[in-house]
Amino acid sequence: MRKSPLLPIFLIVLVDILGYTIILPLLPFYSERLGASPFVVGWLISTYAVCQLVSGPIIGSLSDRMGRRPLLIVSQVGTLIGFLILSQATSLWVIFLSRIIDGATAGNLSLAQAYISDVTEPHKRAQSFGVIGIAFGLGFLVGPAISGFLAGFGYAYPIYAAAALSATSILCTWALLPQVTPGEAGSAGETGPGGRRLGLLEWSRYVEYFRRPGLRELLLEFFLFALCFSSFTSGFALFAERRFSWQGHAFGAKEVGYVFAYVGFLGVILQGGLIGRLVKWLGEPKLVKSGFLCTAIGYGALGLIDRIPELLAISAVASYGTGVLRPAVTSLITQKASRQEQGVVLGLTQSLTSIAQILAPLLSGFLIGKDWLAAWALVAGGIAFCGFLLSTVPAGVPVDKTTA
Repeated sequence: MRKSPLLPIFLIVLVDILGYTIILPLLPFYSERLGASPFVVGWLISTYAVCQLVSGPIIGSLSDRMGRRPLLIVSQVGTLIGFLILSQATSLWVIFLSRIIDGATAGNLSLAQAYISDVTEPHKRAQSFGVIGIAFGLGFLVGPAISGFLAGFGYAYPIYAAAALSATSILCTWALLPQVTPGEAGSAGETGPGGRRLGLLEWSRYVEYFRRPGLRELLLEFFLFALCFSSFTSGFALFAERRFSWQGHAFGAKEVGYVFAYVGFLGVILQGGLIGRLVKWLGEPKLVKSGFLCTAIGYGALGLIDRIPELLAISAVASYGTGVLRPAVTSLITQKASRQEQGVVLGLTQSLTSIAQILAPLLSGFLIGKDWLAAWALVAGGIAFCGFLLSTVPAGVPVDKTTA
């Protein structure tokens, strides 16, 4: 009997998320030092998402034929090369090159999801996918803290740490993860939760799912969540640099890293047991409403404050909102799709996330570049409030007069 692959998958996802979250608070400041404006920083972040949107379905399709493990290693090697190039960047075009390479080979998370789908029975998949949630929570707690600490010694040190973690991830995959044939544990022709993503040009398939009453609203809610969350993560560093100060100097990579770590800590508490109790208490639809409302209040209030205690309080409110939204909306989406459609529908949410990660940094960079700091916060909060309004539409009831 094969040993459970969940431990190596957990380690792989954890070190990958650690590498990503180490770079997250650092990249805007690293780019600014080489002359990037806020809008150019937005382009840097969007470039990665564009490459990921194009390459994700290709990598997923290749993994269906060649197996998950070889493509995981390819993806991780691309991330390592991207980090190494980034650590030696002396001009902006080199940073763009590093993000293009990293984005073009990005697929670690979706491949890990597909692997779990391959080796677990359908009734055990929800529990098995919990390892990815735990890895995310720990990664967003530890990664930014590492970045904040190492940034005090120089901007290159956090990047070296991310590269070392990426190399560790490659070794974990090579040494610990057994190779399996995709779909080995499932029935023939079944597409599990980690199944294939829609291709970039398969617009008719996208439209098909958006035409379904109930599912359409949930997909739009997911997109609005991804858009407001990406606005926050891509713009907060530059916003905080211009709005907050600590011990007489403006916020830098160190301070932003610690704020992200604080938000990650709150997320670990939420995911570590509270989310299950909240689902039982409120139910997923009410949880979505409360999540959007708290996110709207938290993000919108950022534009009205300039003191650190207020920042920590507001971040706690927003952290609850974003912490419950992703699992609650995703769960509702999967309930609206048949088991055979789970992979495609979840792949669609990944594509929607990529689109949000393309648009949000550009919008954030434009607003912050114009020094419209309050507008940036209010736009992020306004997007979340639109999600709240949409969530008040009863599930399964069409927005228009089309019948199901």
